[in-house]
Amino acid sequence: MEIAESLRMVTRNAQNGDDLPDYLAERLLAIADQLPAGQSAIPSIESLIDQVKQYDTYGQTGYLGMGVNHTILEKSIARAEEALGVKPQGVL
Repeated sequence: MEIAESLRMVTRNAQNGDDLPDYLAERLLAIADQLPAGQSAIPSIESLIDQVKQYDTYGQTGYLGMGVNHTILEKSIARAEEALGVKPQGVL
């Protein structure tokens, strides 16, 4: 599976099942749209995909502190946007 499609899939799953906020989903989908077609592996995006899979609205609050909350995910999204030259929506 292409990495862009993997990012889209985990984003939709997190949005539907784990209450991923729409503003983060939009940014993740914009990143997926900018990824080169046919790529099956990009380490920084694979890491982002793993974080989206671990997204938890209440991340880092449980007994083991496992999960990724919106703050952690937002920082990773910003790094990916910067690396790809993608501007977050609403930024001029």
